Amino acid sequence: MLQPVVRRTWAPRGQTPILRAWDRHDRLSVISAITLAARRVRLGLYWQIHSENIRGLQVVVFLRALRRNVRSKLILILDGSKPHRSKVLQEYLERHAGIIRVEWLPPYAPDLNPTEQVWNHTKYSDLANFIPHDIADLRTHVGDSIAAQRTQTGLLQSFFNLAQLSLR
Repeated sequence: MLQPVVRRTWAPRGQTPILRAWDRHDRLSVISAITLAARRVRLGLYWQIHSENIRGLQVVVFLRALRRNVRSKLILILDGSKPHRSKVLQEYLERHAGIIRVEWLPPYAPDLNPTEQVWNHTKYSDLANFIPHDIADLRTHVGDSIAAQRTQTGLLQSFFNLAQLSLR
């Protein structure tokens, strides 16, 4: 959303920072995957930004793009969100059962999903107290934040550590 995530910050005594934002309800939806090349223990981060809510079809389009970049078999970890349970995605997964295996997270367990930490880092670290001018500005900054995370292997590893998942 275009409303800032307000975080505490430092300021000179008596000069309280003021964030001026207007009531906007535009939003972006982002889908992502953290990949792990098992042989070399190399991490990758792939994402797509959408202007509308993500539905099953957008998940399928994302998986097709991911398959173009990751040629090996995939273990896909999904939560029980509505797009993940959609008929179009289930049909896609059935057609690719030999290539894509699905592991389901328990309900209400975002702490077990390393990808959730990508959003936490973007929202609460990179874009804390950030007020975009418009949706295009927000899209640019979100993309820049995720792109920067993609190059930080130690940060991506910490997302797995927080989820208590071993990379070996």
